[in-house]
Amino acid sequence: MANDTSVSAKGGSTRFGRLRAYVADVPLLAWLLGGLVAVLLEQTVGDTLADLVGLPKVPVLFGCMIMLKEPTLIPSALIFVALVYGAPILLLGKLMARPGNWMADRMTSWPIAIPVVLHLVLLYAIMHFWADVSLYRMLTLRLTLIAIMLTLSLNLINGYMGEFSCSHPGFMALGAYAASAVMVLFFVNDRLFGEALLPEYLGPFIFPAALVLGGIVAALGALLIAIPSFKTRGDYLAIISLAFLFIVKSLFENLQFLGGARGIKGQPDYADLPTVFCWTVLCIWIINNFVRSTMGKALNAVRDDEMAAEAMTVNTRFTKMVAFLFAAFWAGIAGGLFAHTVRFINPGTFDLKRLAELLAMVYFGGLNSVYGSIVGAVSINLLGEMLRPLALYKWIVIPLLLILVMIYRPTGLVAFKEFDVRKLIQSKRKPEDEV
Repeated sequence: MANDTSVSAKGGSTRFGRLRAYVADVPLLAWLLGGLVAVLLEQTVGDTLADLVGLPKVPVLFGCMIMLKEPTLIPSALIFVALVYGAPILLLGKLMARPGNWMADRMTSWPIAIPVVLHLVLLYAIMHFWADVSLYRMLTLRLTLIAIMLTLSLNLINGYMGEFSCSHPGFMALGAYAASAVMVLFFVNDRLFGEALLPEYLGPFIFPAALVLGGIVAALGALLIAIPSFKTRGDYLAIISLAFLFIVKSLFENLQFLGGARGIKGQPDYADLPTVFCWTVLCIWIINNFVRSTMGKALNAVRDDEMAAEAMTVNTRFTKMVAFLFAAFWAGIAGGLFAHTVRFINPGTFDLKRLAELLAMVYFGGLNSVYGSIVGAVSINLLGEMLRPLALYKWIVIPLLLILVMIYRPTGLVAFKEFDVRKLIQSKRKPEDEV
């Protein structure tokens, strides 16, 4: 029996190894082209194919919700996903491997901005056509992009700085309320704020400034934590930041001119997919440059050994305060985007449940890694939506998954890995191809 199990495991690993070797030479450009063809295929023949395989409609999230609601439709959902996504991406990616590698080689002589923009355009096209199928997909995708921003900013503190902060929902609330108050006050006829003060056509131009204002307000709020907590050592930051979260929540519950416990609603719908996508790309680029800069290396030194970092002339308190305020700034911007995506906020939106979700994304994806933050945010956010038919049982499945990850991968799935754009978009030629 044991021999049968070992043979089965060996066979599974062999098949996985063969598949990995089969696609080893496929560059990112070819994968993106395959993904674009897949989503266009779903746009054109998705409804017809769903009828042919016996599905009531096109699966919203890769068939997972349909399989959980109607187990009898599992074969139909798997066939649909395999025909629409699996086969086109795998076959076209392999087919385009050689021209994709040739193109990647040519782009090495170009300014790095050109191939990066090309890959981002393809990525956005995939997201646009995939989300265009339903409003639910669109909302899920926008919230996932915002979750990436929040996870990245929290990873700056809990990963790169090595502290444990519980204040991110508070920073998110400060940014959300500040941006919402500005936009509703100036551009919405609201019962709470009265008549709009500016014409509506100015709204899209003022919106970025409102988001930045929300980030600044969140950074100023972070000062209230940073000043007392970074004079101490140990777990005091976790205690002070958790107290800050409760203070912010209680503050907004009692500020009647901001809606009190009822919150603010009716935010203008300016956080569309292109806007959220651009802010997410900007956040990834800036935070990645920050952690690879001299300040980021100093932050890693503080995390590994604060006393040794001080001995090497690193101003540890200044370094930690800069990183903490920088993380709070991006959490505030993400909060403003969140408020204008769901178009309603109240103090209960930014509670301990939100904190648990953010911490799960950080530690599931991986500490000290931009890759890990992206993987964690996308995985946990989409997993939560896919398991929605299970109702309360999904809060048993997700914690169990996190426990398994913490046992077998204590630092997360993709921890301590540097995000290098050049390596990401370079060619994947096999040695015999180079010869």
